[in-house]
Amino acid sequence: MNSNDLKLIVKDKYDEIARQSKIQKETSCCNLSGCCSTVDYSIFSEQYDQLNGYDPNADLGLGCGLPTQFADIHSGDSVLDLGSGAGNDCFVARAIVGETGHVTGIDFTDAMLEKAKRNNAKLGFKNVDFIHGDIEEMPLPDNLFDVVVSNCVLNLVPNKNKALYEIGRVLKPGGHFCVSDVVIKGNLPESIRKNAEMYAGCVSGAIELNDYLAIMEKQGFQSIILHKLKEITLPEEILNTILSPKDLLDFKSSDTGIFSVTVSGTKPEK
Repeated sequence: MNSNDLKLIVKDKYDEIARQSKIQKETSCCNLSGCCSTVDYSIFSEQYDQLNGYDPNADLGLGCGLPTQFADIHSGDSVLDLGSGAGNDCFVARAIVGETGHVTGIDFTDAMLEKAKRNNAKLGFKNVDFIHGDIEEMPLPDNLFDVVVSNCVLNLVPNKNKALYEIGRVLKPGGHFCVSDVVIKGNLPESIRKNAEMYAGCVSGAIELNDYLAIMEKQGFQSIILHKLKEITLPEEILNTILSPKDLLDFKSSDTGIFSVTVSGTKPEK
């Protein structure tokens, strides 16, 4: 499957999700790798309701971390949220940047953009906007943002090198990113990967953690910090059906697994 086909799958599925409530989504089978009745997005998501700026209408439970907590956003900053969905992280970032800052969300799913713009209209923010665009080719000028954030989106992007290049391009010199994402540690058995994709679709584009960090280094980012590493545990009933008792024991005793991470990095001043 080529990159364009993968993007179409992601766009179609997130368009479907955007048209559902959070409760409908959590109990449906609109994940990225097929239909099943046991899709559980909650194994990735974090609780937002304690954060300033949280809007329950914008929370579709699609994140895998709280990137704004580690993003070192300040009052007056210009912030870009990649794959902004219904606006959840944008509205949290807006509570930090205040009236003097600005927050932009970019997404390529029309239904998500419509939902985000409706949410923003209800909140009445004049310094938050949402634009249509592909993260691999953002319709934005160079050196525009102080901070770029993203929540469980880069793992869905086919060409992560291009996405990280674009992040560096739109950041101001000395600016930084903070992203939450899903990664793999070690050589994940194919049977586990396939079943994990059926259980929670965010696994479908995840790559190995060291490869993920290496791409950031390749694109010239400095001071790369792994702020959070949280193991994603698949239910025993799933693991028991795909692994022998010995293989299950070996898997549990190894460092191999699926993890959510929150990572930041800085664009050089020159």
